[in-house]
Amino acid sequence: MTDDQSLLPDTRRALRHRTATAQATGRAPAVAAAVVRDGTTVWTGAHGAYPAGEDRQYRIGSITKTLTAVLVLRLRDAGLLDLGDRLAAHLPGTPYGGDATIAQLLSHSAGLAAEARGPWWERTEGTLRPELADLFGPDPQKHPAGRRHHYSNPGYALLGALVERLRGAPWTEVLHAEILRPLGMTRTTALPQPPYAPGWAVHPYADVLQPEPLTDTGRMAPAGQLWSTAGDLAAFARFLLAGDDAVLGADTLAEMRTPAVAPADPGGESGYGLGLQIIRSGGRVLTGHTGSMPGFTAALWTSPADRLAALALANATSGVPTGALAAELLAEVADREPTVPEPWRPMPAADAEPWLVALTGTWYWGTGAYTLRLLADRTLLLTPAGGAGRGSRFRPVPGDERRWRGLEGYYAGEILHAVPDGPAPHLDLGTFVFTRIPYDPDAPTPGGSDPAGWTGR
Repeated sequence: MTDDQSLLPDTRRALRHRTATAQATGRAPAVAAAVVRDGTTVWTGAHGAYPAGEDRQYRIGSITKTLTAVLVLRLRDAGLLDLGDRLAAHLPGTPYGGDATIAQLLSHSAGLAAEARGPWWERTEGTLRPELADLFGPDPQKHPAGRRHHYSNPGYALLGALVERLRGAPWTEVLHAEILRPLGMTRTTALPQPPYAPGWAVHPYADVLQPEPLTDTGRMAPAGQLWSTAGDLAAFARFLLAGDDAVLGADTLAEMRTPAVAPADPGGESGYGLGLQIIRSGGRVLTGHTGSMPGFTAALWTSPADRLAALALANATSGVPTGALAAELLAEVADREPTVPEPWRPMPAADAEPWLVALTGTWYWGTGAYTLRLLADRTLLLTPAGGAGRGSRFRPVPGDERRWRGLEGYYAGEILHAVPDGPAPHLDLGTFVFTRIPYDPDAPTPGGSDPAGWTGR
């Protein structure tokens, strides 16, 4: 840790206080936490049974789902599937969920049951459910596929089986080869390896406890089996913030962070992307995942805008709101020590072709003024000049230097075609014609321009 990456003493004290308060009031034997900034772990802390800095495993529950989602997105990026494919196209004979798409399973919108067929899968051995057909009861489809968000643990078991089918190896082996080893996550395992924190159930009205069972959930493992450490999760947080070409690129991670389905609570403060939860906290949009298993709670949140991430782990079934704690730790650092902006640098000469530079400036859609800017990698940014209206970034279409595809908002996926030559240079954006002057009479604006031009009355 270099001096310019370390935190101020007051910030470190505030982080220690929040962690200690969460452990004491939540009555968990131990709480561990960490903060990552600009790719570096700038703070780790622990309170309770174990000292800070120990490489001790905790069970991370549904944070496992994000790792499973990364494996599925790797399959997509390798051309082995499309997110719009039906599961049955790759897992023929799938007893349940076969009509759902891969994207619906990733975003919990396949309509499948929330839990595996009883008994309570998190506290029983996976040998009770050795086959995929054993995961579902007599009423597996709770909602029509694609209609709403309905969290489904067995849905991620199906995604784990998909990974196994297309990679020809067990889910745990694929996970180790494609994520854990490249990211240096050597202390993330399916079953605990010493030193690890045992999981406890704490009595709600007395300061006594009893151990929770240590289970191997078998087929349900891709939904919540993993054990990890604060150090390994910090490495995973660094990856989620910036990407790693050995695992997934930044563009695919941005796709995972994009809301994929309407939230279950319209108007609420949460959503879900492709294997990532999305929440609003303190004016920030955070992406990551929470997790719980009997004896444990966990959370990992990232704020790409702040280049920050925070995580929290506790070894009690309930009591410590690790999701809130991780968000509070991130906010402490972001508010006390705001992220220093990246320095401005001129773009590479290859991106600054003269005709592209000439394309920038003010354009009009009808009478509304818009500003077009040229960014690195030939990306265009179109924004309404008055601040209100539709805008988007546009990425170049490969093989066509005059076409770009929208990346967000109303124009996501739409094509912007630049026609800089001729009597009336213009932009065609999904049939909307943008001109250099309002209703340029020489431009191919639908409906044309009144021959009398602009007149008073």
